[in-house]
Amino acid sequence: EGKSRSSMCETRGFRVEATPNYLAAQSRPDDSRFVFGYRVRIHNASTETARLVSRRWLIVDANGQSHTVEGPGVVGRQPMFAPGESFEYESFCPLPTSWGTMEGSYRMEPLNGEAFEVVIARFYLVAETANVAGEP
Repeated sequence: EGKSRSSMCETRGFRVEATPNYLAAQSRPDDSRFVFGYRVRIHNASTETARLVSRRWLIVDANGQSHTVEGPGVVGRQPMFAPGESFEYESFCPLPTSWGTMEGSYRMEPLNGEAFEVVIARFYLVAETANVAGEP
């Protein structure tokens, strides 16, 4: 479900999969408020250990308005990834339109070496209005 709107990308052995879903119960289409949840799974398939220190998102709505969200870590954490380890989290994004896109990057600091960016490929936030109509 919703696979075509997901994204997957690998940078230096760090694989990022993002899967969005429309949160109808928290959305108010009449007030131009559409809320989308998304689940991100980060897997370290490389041989180096690194910490996720910050995130940067580019969010674009259907009107072409874009804004950037930057901050430390994810969901209040700065997870460390040894080779073979994964971290998964869920978050959400409100939009004023029924669809939009998200993409961005994580800044990783390896135990030894220069910090680097891991790409989060673009994924699509789309309100499933057909499903909403049948719900109480």
